[in-house]
Amino acid sequence: MNISYDEKDKLLCFEITEEIDHHGSEKIRRQADNEIERYIPKRVIFDFDKVTFMDSAGIGMLIGRYKIVKMLGGCVEMINVKPNIRKIFEMSGIPKIIKIS
Repeated sequence: MNISYDEKDKLLCFEITEEIDHHGSEKIRRQADNEIERYIPKRVIFDFDKVTFMDSAGIGMLIGRYKIVKMLGGCVEMINVKPNIRKIFEMSGIPKIIKIS
């Protein structure tokens, strides 16, 4: 996962580069939590451009990060979501709480 932070805009971006299964989501969760705690961003973006597979563990990981960021007064977005991954999000209702651009 590649991570970037723009201090001016308090924007934290996670470019996910691996599959989001049980093992991958744990790794992403740890890294994201550390960076969110470090920067306390106002906006967090998860870039799904390189994600080709995701299961329910990915949904749990996103909801957990959403709750943390929301509690800190920020918002979460997802970008570059492929149609097969978007379908999983839509079936789970994620777009109701997390914006997909």
